[in-house]
Amino acid sequence: MRISIIVPTYNNLKFLKFFINSIKNNSNFDHQIILHINDGSDGTLDFAKEGQLQFTHSKINIGLCSSLNKASTLVKTNFILYAHDDMYFCKDWDIHLTNEIDKFPDELFYLSGTNISIKNGLINFDCGTTPENFNHIRFDNFCKNDLSADLQGSHWAPHVVHRKIWNKIGGFSEEFNPGDGSDPDFCMKLWNNNVRIFKTISKFKVYHFNSITTRKSQIKLNNGTKTFLIKYGFNPRFFRKYYLRGDNQNKFDGTLQNPSYTLIMIIELIINKIKYYYFKIFK
Repeated sequence: MRISIIVPTYNNLKFLKFFINSIKNNSNFDHQIILHINDGSDGTLDFAKEGQLQFTHSKINIGLCSSLNKASTLVKTNFILYAHDDMYFCKDWDIHLTNEIDKFPDELFYLSGTNISIKNGLINFDCGTTPENFNHIRFDNFCKNDLSADLQGSHWAPHVVHRKIWNKIGGFSEEFNPGDGSDPDFCMKLWNNNVRIFKTISKFKVYHFNSITTRKSQIKLNNGTKTFLIKYGFNPRFFRKYYLRGDNQNKFDGTLQNPSYTLIMIIELIINKIKYYYFKIFK
């Protein structure tokens, strides 16, 4: 099964090359790779042209959300996978992902990979900090031997959805540029369009070098929590906890249901509503 992999990149050529090599070396199918190149003056633009890679381009950094939407205009397959340019995909990742996709009779699903990092990953495991010192053998052995369960909820990129769903919800919401809060917003839009399968696949592992691009000092992040709260009436953490059930690494147990109200949930919702009205009045 071919998949369209869309990747926003911003002057991060060393990591981007490493990411693309992982796709070429560790895939079983010939996937469509689409970049959106922000600026590209570090050599990324020349690299893409010389390598005959598919890409869209902006002279300035237009933000993650707009970058993904631009790249998605070139998609040719039925499935869109969003990945970061500082990731490394495990061997046979596409087999593991395809096996999951084949389980579903329709397009109402959101499947994400298991993020491995030195810190702040779904699983914390040190395999290096750069492409130069990355320990391939250590990572491959970990992926082969780890028996972690599939998880309920979502842990963001990399994630795959059907092209029909992507188009229906309009891709990523550009009011979240340069990117903070965009993933929970994407999932909330899926929820509002009847998607109830949010699954993290254990065997589909990626090593993430700690969001190298988005943490560059020259990128000023937006207040995604505030934007999400004003848009939906509660914050992203409330959504993850009570809708996606993804806060405590719950094992995947099937289709999610609308949350049942508890006293704690009602109290947290009231606190969210107070913040909502405060922002609406004083923003």
